[in-house]
Amino acid sequence: MPTPILDFDALAQDIARRTVLCIGDIMLDEFVYGEVSRISPEAPAPVIAAQRSEIHIGGAGNVARNVASLGARCIFVGLVGEDDAGARLKAALEEQAGIESVLVCDPSRPTTRKVRFVSEHFSTHMLRADWEQALPASDAVETRLIEAILPQIARADIVLLSDYAKGVLTARVIRHTIDAARKLGKPVIVDPKSLNWAIYRGATLLTPNRKEFSEATRSRADTTQSIVDASEDVMRLADCEAILVTQGEHGMTLVPRVGKAVHVPAFPVKVRDVSGAGDTVAAALAVSIAAGADWDTALRVANAAAAVAVGKQGTASVSAAELRRKILPHAYLAAEEKIVLEPGALDAQLAEWKRLGQRVGFTNGCFDILHPGHVKVLTAARAACDRLVVGLNSDARCGG
Repeated sequence: MPTPILDFDALAQDIARRTVLCIGDIMLDEFVYGEVSRISPEAPAPVIAAQRSEIHIGGAGNVARNVASLGARCIFVGLVGEDDAGARLKAALEEQAGIESVLVCDPSRPTTRKVRFVSEHFSTHMLRADWEQALPASDAVETRLIEAILPQIARADIVLLSDYAKGVLTARVIRHTIDAARKLGKPVIVDPKSLNWAIYRGATLLTPNRKEFSEATRSRADTTQSIVDASEDVMRLADCEAILVTQGEHGMTLVPRVGKAVHVPAFPVKVRDVSGAGDTVAAALAVSIAAGADWDTALRVANAAAAVAVGKQGTASVSAAELRRKILPHAYLAAEEKIVLEPGALDAQLAEWKRLGQRVGFTNGCFDILHPGHVKVLTAARAACDRLVVGLNSDARCGG
């Protein structure tokens, strides 16, 4: 039976009215792009000829960015140090539309910072350098985090815990947050890092990747059935309603406590960078569930969002428009979305298709009266490429 077409526009309108409270470990992501053509004479190490660099809000901050770019409002609570990286994150968050940040400062620890050296041409990560102190927040900082979190829960439609094991989501912070959210009837999504899922007890949905799931459940997790079997016990342990296991190019499997498991295959895309793809999945799930989507719809939205994210370089965020184009069959897109009026927009679209490795074709003509010859030309041209650009000749060009 074919999958029904999702009413994405109605969902997007509901998402725009929702607020997500995101709590977790924020970090500064820096990407240095260049190429390697020689080995250092000083040591057997490659020398990267740096060409450009980019700074992004990473970790749980990237989840917040994705929530906002998908159209919802985000309240973000995190922890930074009293340093340059922390100041840069504060400034970057202030510039992000749709995000209200509540940052607790701990002068005793550095702001987490990650610098990745990436091949510009091959999108290959060659080296990563980390500045961090991956230790639980002190008792005093825990208390400040809890005091920052609790007043925000009533303002949100859903709570999202993005755990990178850098110290924000201690057992005490998690417990206070989940208990308060459940008391107010707010669903809680957890992107877990701890292998002891009992600390997330009471959450609505856990979203581990396959490696995390396998380690937490001590199972192979190599088939849908093995994931279903291993999920039963841990769902009772964590008292959650569902578990979603992300499996990269193998898709996603959602196992609800009530009902049948659902597996969706990954979209066929050219992967450029998987950095932050899990953040995008968590954000897409949160905004969908906040808007009242069922498990199946939320899963499909998250799967499509992941496909868009891995096709981008760096720690990427996904817009509602990008998600719409990915999740809806091309024939269901509005006619005006297929018309390019500005040369710059066409250049951007061509660059995106080429970046994805798609073959682009072009044909043109005067189609004021469409006849069988036109249809034959268009059909043949479309069969020879992945994407076809059709140029419409003006009356002057046609001699009219």
